[in-house]
Amino acid sequence: MIYSENSKYIVECENLVKIYKTKDIEVVALQGLDLAIESGEFMAIIGNSGSGKSTLLNMLGGLDKPSAGKLVVDGKNLSKLSEKQLNEYKLYSVGFIWQNNARNLIPYLTALQNVELPIMLAGKSGSRGRAKELLEMVGLSKRMESKLSQLSGGEQQRVAIAIALMNSPKLLLADEPTGSVDTKTANEVMDVLRDFNKNLGITVTIVTHDRQLSKKVDRVVAIRDGRTSSEFIRKKSYAEELAEMKEGIVNEETEQTHVEMVVVDKAGRLQIPREYLDALGLKEDNKLIVELDGSRIVLFTPDKLRNKAAV
Repeated sequence: MIYSENSKYIVECENLVKIYKTKDIEVVALQGLDLAIESGEFMAIIGNSGSGKSTLLNMLGGLDKPSAGKLVVDGKNLSKLSEKQLNEYKLYSVGFIWQNNARNLIPYLTALQNVELPIMLAGKSGSRGRAKELLEMVGLSKRMESKLSQLSGGEQQRVAIAIALMNSPKLLLADEPTGSVDTKTANEVMDVLRDFNKNLGITVTIVTHDRQLSKKVDRVVAIRDGRTSSEFIRKKSYAEELAEMKEGIVNEETEQTHVEMVVVDKAGRLQIPREYLDALGLKEDNKLIVELDGSRIVLFTPDKLRNKAAV
């Protein structure tokens, strides 16, 4: 993997490792994770609790550093940045949306004042005009003077999106952005994020445990046990699917929006989806036989050697 300012990738993770150490215990959160995100992508990272997705998000946001491996965002190797450079990165290169709005918003300020704050802290002028523009873009032109208690959960999340975009970041990170709202509001929040991605070219990366979000993004990367295990790639553009739905075209193919691909890392390691193993009653310590069958790699259990039942 080549790291350069001219790379088409805004995020490049290579053999990323993160180990948390305390006095009595050592926890490995990431175990050699590889990931590349192209500039302008609208994608999601999914995984169960403890899979390592939140650790990865914190490192992409400059809130934590890897124990080993390379992490390059927007041409910057985050492991080698000074404290001053890291602060500049967090201020200008990346925007963050938290699930908990208490981390996004200051309750005694109005929506407009909340959105103005990042530019004011950066010592820039012209913050009010930019803040008003962003609030209009997220559909809150009539709620600018409202305080947190006067806004619904969905409106609060829209303010949080505007705040994250105030300094015109190249990468927008969202931690469970729809986790605390109902389905209708969640769809509205996702549509706002997609509009910014499409119209402003901002790379949007969403971290979630909700697989249903895959229908709203172009690519989904699944993380399991600190490594990327599979990817879901959209068959056709979201715009094409919306056009088909408006014309009343709905069939089995359009309902299956993505194709799943299992990831094989550079060491040749393969993570088989847990549901496949569970369906066959396989335990973690089970051994599988591997055979090359023409253009296919076939895995099967030793007790089915005669029949060669594919896993």
